[in-house]
Amino acid sequence: MTTTSTPGPYAGVFPVAPTVFDAEGRLDLDGQKRAVDFMIDAGSHGLCLLANFSEQFVLSDDERDLIMTTVLEHVAGRVPVIVTTTHFATHICAERSRRAQEAGAAMVMVMPPYHGATFRVPEAAVYAFYKAVSDAIDIPIMVQDAPVAGTPLSVPFLAKMAKEIENLAYFKIEVPQAANKLRALIEAGGDAIVGPWDGEEAITLMADLDAGATGAMTGGGYPDGIRQIIDPYVAGDREAALDAYMSWLPLINYENRQAGFATAKILMQEGGIIAHDTLRAPLPPVHPATRAGLIELARRLDPMVLTWGK
Repeated sequence: MTTTSTPGPYAGVFPVAPTVFDAEGRLDLDGQKRAVDFMIDAGSHGLCLLANFSEQFVLSDDERDLIMTTVLEHVAGRVPVIVTTTHFATHICAERSRRAQEAGAAMVMVMPPYHGATFRVPEAAVYAFYKAVSDAIDIPIMVQDAPVAGTPLSVPFLAKMAKEIENLAYFKIEVPQAANKLRALIEAGGDAIVGPWDGEEAITLMADLDAGATGAMTGGGYPDGIRQIIDPYVAGDREAALDAYMSWLPLINYENRQAGFATAKILMQEGGIIAHDTLRAPLPPVHPATRAGLIELARRLDPMVLTWGK
């Protein structure tokens, strides 16, 4: 599969790149570059860095910048790259976003401000937060609407921000009943909704595509598998897309419910792409039985990840 970087609107498969560590939990930048090269070769239309599935919450600010600059320089425009710049503080999120743009990011992804289980801000403050981020940059903003933030983002509110905040145009919807919310958001926001996207490892991908999703932000382990679903769907062959979805869904489900953000690294390590599938402490290592179950399911599908590095 070949991909080329385009100025947008962005669509297709944009998986989250895992952050690669060595056996001691230090950054492995050579492994990071190999992981990115694999993801591009496997058909990713673009990539996302420093998301929750990248273990962004275990990285220092200096490490975030190093990963961002290393990957953007290495990708060198082969595909567009989204950089997650989420932070509770408005000025820090805006500054992170500005640096991402200067480094070559095609888009930033930002969750509404939250901290822990209970620290939230009211809707007017969420609006002002995204407005300030938009004012700091010229590239698109993707709102990540996910339960981890615990911040209700209603369809009317999202549509209002899309219509009124200049660069806010993409939406990754990962809440329960995502398809219903995508459908309602597209109806309410009209042309202001440039990118209604699916997330959550593509576990609801068919329903979300039927609702009008144009992009999917998945885990990084098998972009070629997600392409097998999206490509025929976009070409008008829903039956072929559904067949592929049914084939890949057990692996998607295993990632979503069992192995989580370790999935891509386990598969990449098994395939010789990276040397270690380390999760950074205090995250516990994946149980050997869970790891074995993941690889068993993956082998039945023969994804590129298991052969690319060998």
